[in-house]
Amino acid sequence: MEYVAALLPPAVMAALFIAVIRVIVKTQGGANKAKEDAAVDAALARAEGARQPSARADG
Repeated sequence: MEYVAALLPPAVMAALFIAVIRVIVKTQGGANKAKEDAAVDAALARAEGARQPSARADG
């Protein structure tokens, strides 16, 4: 019975790891991808917009 107690924690951790990987893979793409891409594009546009006026003021 000691072998069961020794193997149980690694087996549980492996199952949880596989579950996390499956969730990550399933949430990639789809309807959420367009929202995430739009949020990233907006953040990049804000960062670039904030950087350009300060460069013009220095020049």
